[in-house]
Amino acid sequence: MAGEKAPRAFSIEELPGHLVGEVLTSGRLAAADLARLEATCRALRPLAEYAASKLCAARAALAAMGPACRGELLERCGGSWKKVLRFLQSVEQSSGAVATSSGSMQVATGRYHTLLVHDSSVYSCGSSLCGVLGHGPDTTQCAAFSRVFFPSLSRVINISASHNHAAFVTESGEVFTCGDNSSLCCGHGEVGRTIFRPTQVEALKGVSCKQVATGLSFTVILTRDGQVYTCGSNTHGQLGHGDTIDRATPKIIELFEGPTQVVQIAAGASYTFAVTDDGTVHSFGSCTNFCLGHGDQHDELRPRAIQSFKRRNIHVVRVSAGDEHAVALDALGHVYTWGRGYCGALGHGDENDKTSPELISSLKNQVAVQVCARKRKTFVLTDEGSVYAFGWMGFGSLGFPDRGSSDKVMKPRVLESLRDHYVSQISTGLYHTVAVTNKGIVFGFGDNERAQLGHEYIRVCLKPTEIMFQKSMEDIAIAAPSG
Repeated sequence: MAGEKAPRAFSIEELPGHLVGEVLTSGRLAAADLARLEATCRALRPLAEYAASKLCAARAALAAMGPACRGELLERCGGSWKKVLRFLQSVEQSSGAVATSSGSMQVATGRYHTLLVHDSSVYSCGSSLCGVLGHGPDTTQCAAFSRVFFPSLSRVINISASHNHAAFVTESGEVFTCGDNSSLCCGHGEVGRTIFRPTQVEALKGVSCKQVATGLSFTVILTRDGQVYTCGSNTHGQLGHGDTIDRATPKIIELFEGPTQVVQIAAGASYTFAVTDDGTVHSFGSCTNFCLGHGDQHDELRPRAIQSFKRRNIHVVRVSAGDEHAVALDALGHVYTWGRGYCGALGHGDENDKTSPELISSLKNQVAVQVCARKRKTFVLTDEGSVYAFGWMGFGSLGFPDRGSSDKVMKPRVLESLRDHYVSQISTGLYHTVAVTNKGIVFGFGDNERAQLGHEYIRVCLKPTEIMFQKSMEDIAIAAPSG
């Protein structure tokens, strides 16, 4: 009204400290938010650090570590609780969607295709062999990321891509699958035909799920209360039920119905990992390539804890299952590998096999937040957004253009072409790799023979190349509020 004074602008420093503290510890802020706030107002540094310590203390992952481990993590993070918070948040997001400045995103690479979640919508590109793209029977290939439609516009929060099928989890905890169901891996019962569009797994109705992992002809599902279900091929006991009987619909693994909860799952070619909240890694299935980490080549029909970690009191937070090797991340940001050492995929400077987990000594000074293994190659992301790669350079899928006389990188090597970017997530397929930055930029490198990198006319990308991903007008219309 006329004559009234406009509200006076004030500095956040004028607010009572306890009020600012309440806002900062509300649980809605990320480590990057606290860092930006501190940068704009140095006087708030003590409050930002206090808020970070409170937000860390509220996370179950930190509480499960134990006092000594928590102290060592803080030391490795330079005594900064903001860096500890960034580590914890990055690890949590490494097996799901990551927060970027352009929205929530997740990438998953299959044999000749790529899946991408952007703001809970799913897009896919590459070869639609066996219906893995989810676009229907008439689509054989997509040269650019195209929207995958779900019933009732379900919001997708987690995805997994394998050679011949794909799985998705929605915000409401429902599981959808598509692809080749001849091995019953899609979980739709005795339906041996191809599932060309994402279809809800009826057997899991009423079970709230949060993560999926697709192996070669089998599927692993993690529920929000830490239980694990599996279905599909069970030739080597990779379903974890104590036998080698295939399952047409998801069946719960009884061993995980105890007090500890599973917090992450991973599926290899014919084996499975499950990480529990106490830092234990359980493995089961085929041990042909020493991937189970037990020091032998005996298949395991039930989940078995990897004793090498337990004996050394190593608290594992994430694990990745490659075709012939595996990689794990512990609560301090250290990286361990085991399995076949082909092409230096284990990162120890040689091609020797490792029958049990071994620390990668050259990465000891780095705080890793994500690990990723696939066909004879490994990627490690650090808390500073750097990418380290090692293993087989075939088709440029490691991202190093200077191949020289060797097609092998025997020790972790930083990907210089991505140094100017903070990489938040990476996924590698058979011959291609896709990365997402904290700004939501998508990079791809490696084989593009079947347009799995989202480029129509390029056959191979020897170094990271930006994939121009844009929402279509149809997607924008769907996202717009009604009225």
